[in-house]
Amino acid sequence: MQVTLIQGLLIGLFALIAGIDFWLEGLYIFRPMIVCTVTGAILGNLTLGIIAGGLTELAFAGLTPVGGTQPPNPIMAGIMTVVLAYTTGKTPSTAIGLALPFSILMQYIILFYYSAFSVLTKKLDAYAANVETKKFTRLALLPTVLVALTYGVIAFLCVYGAQEPMKALVNSMPVWLSHGFEIAGNILPAVGFGLLLKKSMLKAEYVPYLLLGFTAACFIKFGNLMPVAVIGISLAFIEFYHNKKQTDNEKKLKSMIESASGNGDDGDGI
Repeated sequence: MQVTLIQGLLIGLFALIAGIDFWLEGLYIFRPMIVCTVTGAILGNLTLGIIAGGLTELAFAGLTPVGGTQPPNPIMAGIMTVVLAYTTGKTPSTAIGLALPFSILMQYIILFYYSAFSVLTKKLDAYAANVETKKFTRLALLPTVLVALTYGVIAFLCVYGAQEPMKALVNSMPVWLSHGFEIAGNILPAVGFGLLLKKSMLKAEYVPYLLLGFTAACFIKFGNLMPVAVIGISLAFIEFYHNKKQTDNEKKLKSMIESASGNGDDGDGI
């Protein structure tokens, strides 16, 4: 399958918008689930986008920036996973592994921007000290504009400009190498979800929910994972209302204690 010029431009435009969102972390449309779905819709294969989005989202679930570290870029990973699967006919799990170089390339570009934009801080401090609001606003918006344009240009060049070399490279790969990428792509979602559990979710108080969901998913025959999601939502509501009731009781108890201590201030000198 070929990516047309219009499709390439639309994907570049979406990458520009998602890049701004990733830079500002506003609406979280930069997540692979959204990126892959939108890319698949632009290419006319929404099913491929949704499947690739689920796999890529799991792979990036536990990859979050910590301190000065920056994980592979989720936007380029999502876009290129769908594009590579669409143009080469490979499965989404294979395309995830093939998309990582593009994701890492964007990662290094963003890291360069982090360092380069630090030189603007002194100028911004000077504008703020002199209350030059217009100059401050223009300079503050400059990094966002540059990052957005970079996302759009890189995405367009990778999706449309380099599609033939990419297709030739992938088709020339031996079977064992393609199979290796497929295995790596199947492992990445498990690694991402494992990192998510280790870093934030695998706490002692959450283990019963993990065991309950794991047991339901493994030993009850489901046509899809929707029943597991419903179970998870139900448990979340139970936990929410339990905590809400506990908080209300604590507030009432605190109010009663304060009221009792206030009433005990009588005029008998005690």
